[in-house]
Amino acid sequence: MNQIIECVPNYSEGRDLKKVEKIVDCFRAKEGVKLLDYSSDKDHNRSVVTVVGEKEALRDAVIESIGKAIELIDLTKHEGQHPRMGAIDVIPFIPVKNATVEECDALAKEVAQIASEKYNFPFFLYEDSASAKHRKNLAKIRKGQFEGMAEKMEDPKWKPDFGPETIHPTAGVAAIGARFPLVAYNINLDTDKIEIADKIARQVRHISGGFRYVKAMGVELTERNQVQVSMNLTNYTKSAMYRIFETVKMEAKRYGVTVVGSEVIGLVPMAALVDCAEYYLQIEDFDINQVLEARL
Repeated sequence: MNQIIECVPNYSEGRDLKKVEKIVDCFRAKEGVKLLDYSSDKDHNRSVVTVVGEKEALRDAVIESIGKAIELIDLTKHEGQHPRMGAIDVIPFIPVKNATVEECDALAKEVAQIASEKYNFPFFLYEDSASAKHRKNLAKIRKGQFEGMAEKMEDPKWKPDFGPETIHPTAGVAAIGARFPLVAYNINLDTDKIEIADKIARQVRHISGGFRYVKAMGVELTERNQVQVSMNLTNYTKSAMYRIFETVKMEAKRYGVTVVGSEVIGLVPMAALVDCAEYYLQIEDFDINQVLEARL
């Protein structure tokens, strides 16, 4: 591939794996597209796909997956810990190789234009594609979720950028746009008290006065009898993973709670992990080019 653009679409289904596989099939065996990873979470009831490709091939595969998600996912019957407003909830495009944010922005708008007409489905532009300042933050767009979105969209301030002016009756509405690489990072605690995870999330997320590039919320992991601080790090170069981990660990001690593990959802840039290794190993003057794989 001469040009590589990454897409990380999130689908509001993490329990019916047959449906998930049908959606993921939209990215399999497609020329110019490579499926890198996909994962599903029962508690969140959500699946995240990571795919890269050339512009036209990636565009067609994503549009196909939007149609499949609309066909298979009914949000009137959906329950899960993760906030959601659409069957396909968010579709970010990220430049990787020989691609620019501007090209990803154009691709996002092209996908939204075609898919909105093909499936009669509405889209909001977000992040670097946002059509207004109040639409840049995904959390602000998604506020109200599927159940409150029809009423929200009656306000001209929340008219969608593409498609019908109200939600799809079963598939809702999606956000789409270009953005910087995001790290989906969760930290698990040895307690089942969701209020503790909520309090810690408030300490680290930007909207509550925490780290500038962190979005966080508390999540119940019912099968594990634990809770989780679930986060999106929207710029790992400025809000480092190790810094967030240490802060959550420190705040957990206030409640007599310890961290029992953490997880990355989807793929993570090598630089984000090298940054953590440099911190914990106290390596002096380390450079990412000292990583063998980075030189291959």
